[in-house]
Amino acid sequence: MSSADALRLILLSSLWGLSFIFMRVAAPEFGAVPLVLVRMGVGALLLMPLLLSLHYLRLIWQHKGPLLFLGVVNHVLPFSLLALATTRLEAGFTSLINATTPIFTALIGALFFATAIQRQQYLGLALALLGVYVLSADRLDFALGGDGWFILAVLGATFCYGIAGNYSKTRLGHLPTRVLAAGSSAMSALVLLVPGLLLWPSEPVSPLAWGNALALAALSTTLAFLLYFGLLASAGATATSTVTFLVPVSALIWGYLLLGETLNLQIIAGMIITLIGTAIATKLLRVRRRGVRPPAYPPHE
Repeated sequence: MSSADALRLILLSSLWGLSFIFMRVAAPEFGAVPLVLVRMGVGALLLMPLLLSLHYLRLIWQHKGPLLFLGVVNHVLPFSLLALATTRLEAGFTSLINATTPIFTALIGALFFATAIQRQQYLGLALALLGVYVLSADRLDFALGGDGWFILAVLGATFCYGIAGNYSKTRLGHLPTRVLAAGSSAMSALVLLVPGLLLWPSEPVSPLAWGNALALAALSTTLAFLLYFGLLASAGATATSTVTFLVPVSALIWGYLLLGETLNLQIIAGMIITLIGTAIATKLLRVRRRGVRPPAYPPHE
């Protein structure tokens, strides 16, 4: 990863870290699907000026099917699942479970996109899943009113991201960044239009929730997508997905400062185990096996 890509990664992690704060504030009033409709609808409108060229519009039309699929697996499904989760789970907690995204990216790449996976990556997978268990062991309640289903929703979102990252890199990597970002956003908005309007809240939405929803669309969607797809093209799917190492730190800090969320030993321990496992699985942290030295023989005389 180049230094320019590293700077984009840091900025992207900040924007996506804030997205958990925006969702945590706005989702309880909007509901998951209407909030994502606002996010993708406004985001698509802001990205449309980048397509004021027949060349770009022709590319979108030629690739409308793949862009629709990308919009569903990278935006509609995961954003809706995360928005649903933040109606119940804290922003920082949600972002920590979301940090398993590189795990699913690596596994799906190995299973379906001919990406090689090494033995140490399975160790990383096991550690990351152990970290998620440490984080959520006392919250895996699947009874009515429990947190279990919301935690599974976050894991479902990371699974979708794993599919989308590999698919975008291998099937759509030749397209310009603006076509990927604007085209997939527009497709997502179209998919969400009817369900989002049908589920629109009956009570008026507060200015605070609207402000967070619009910030989610402008900063954590429009600007973030341009950074994300640019990174995919230059750094690859697994490297780009490591943005989730930095996102939890941002989300935890902002959650503590803005929402009064608490940090405890369980969260810190779970975060450390999850991120170490993810680092091993994505080969950012390599487990080196100590070599066996050959036996020393006396010199020939």
